[in-house]
Amino acid sequence: MRSLLCCLGLAALLGPCLACPSTCSCSTKKNGRLLAECAYKDLQEVPKGLSSNVTILTLSANRISWLGQGSFAEVPEVQSLWLGYNQIGLVEPGAFALLVHLKNLDLSHNKIADFPWQDLHNLSSLQILKMNNNRLAGLPRDAFHSLKDLRSLWLNDNELTTLAEGTFNNLPSLSQLQIFNNPFNCSCKVFWLKKWTDNTSVSLSKGGSTLCVAPSKLKGRAVTDIPDHHCVAPSVQLTYLSNLDNTVMYDGLTLTLHCSVVGNPPPEIRWKIQTSSRRVEISGPNVARDGNIKQSQERFLVFKNGTMAIPNFSKEDEGIYTCVAVNDVGTRDVSVNVALAGSENPAEDLLRDDPLASHLGGRSCYKGDDMDPSAAGEKLVIVYHMPKQSKSRAGAAVPQVHMGILLLALGTLLCC
Repeated sequence: MRSLLCCLGLAALLGPCLACPSTCSCSTKKNGRLLAECAYKDLQEVPKGLSSNVTILTLSANRISWLGQGSFAEVPEVQSLWLGYNQIGLVEPGAFALLVHLKNLDLSHNKIADFPWQDLHNLSSLQILKMNNNRLAGLPRDAFHSLKDLRSLWLNDNELTTLAEGTFNNLPSLSQLQIFNNPFNCSCKVFWLKKWTDNTSVSLSKGGSTLCVAPSKLKGRAVTDIPDHHCVAPSVQLTYLSNLDNTVMYDGLTLTLHCSVVGNPPPEIRWKIQTSSRRVEISGPNVARDGNIKQSQERFLVFKNGTMAIPNFSKEDEGIYTCVAVNDVGTRDVSVNVALAGSENPAEDLLRDDPLASHLGGRSCYKGDDMDPSAAGEKLVIVYHMPKQSKSRAGAAVPQVHMGILLLALGTLLCC
């Protein structure tokens, strides 16, 4: 009787360790890891009844078509999970989120188009991730940012047409990357990849396999061989103008800034204005060619040629005016801090108060690759006499502003 009780007690202790579905073969490795071998079993879902301390689970070459949130709830200790060569098309959010010990994940040769990328944020121990031969058409920029131990990443043979800049940043352990056989559209949105491959020690497949499918002039060319002149980051120049070149006349002071940009593809111009009382962002021109204002409530007039005018500029409009140039290669911006000052002798007063101030003399603010990166910012100060009352031909009093000089203070030309 005593021996029977001992056997039952031993079985109770060992039972959970040896739990294994009938369709699988389970064994303990020399290193103590428990292997559940369930490959080539014609399975349509993840089997139930797996031991909680399984560390290697092989489910390759089955007919599994979906993975639910609780598909791997029985194996929280799993370190290697092989799911290649199935028919997986649906992966529910949370399917992998709790597998914090996972080091190897193989999802290759399936039908995955949408994947819960947020699940990877918890898998900080992951070292190998195979998602090749699926139907992935896009990746979030931060899909892999939590994978500090990731050494090998397979994304080849998918439907990726572009990759967001920074996709492979924050992967200090990455040594192997496969992205070949994707239908890349070699617009300037992937130009960053060329620079990244030139500066990385990560091993990639041969460039000839990572080819452009579009545009037609680059078809068949390696993604890493896009001509430099095809994509040029923006350069920005911001100039103060003394008047507005159109037929509309405004009373009082009109502040006019002109933003000139160059780059390929041609950059879009955006404006950001920050005053003491508000912040304004203008994403494009609000004045049509015929002079009509699209946004009648907006006092900042933005023209298609890059000019912005602020009629009746006053102390309330003082602040930082920023021109932003954006294209597929990058973003550049340049700013001026505009302030008003008035006195009987404005130039003498301001120069005496600020000995660092100097005459502007038609210079402008600039940001581009050809400038000295050590230069600092600047403050553009418009100095003018206080408005005086004068009479028009009809005898009515009309406010007039006598423009004084433009002074440049607190630094030199903007550049980067």
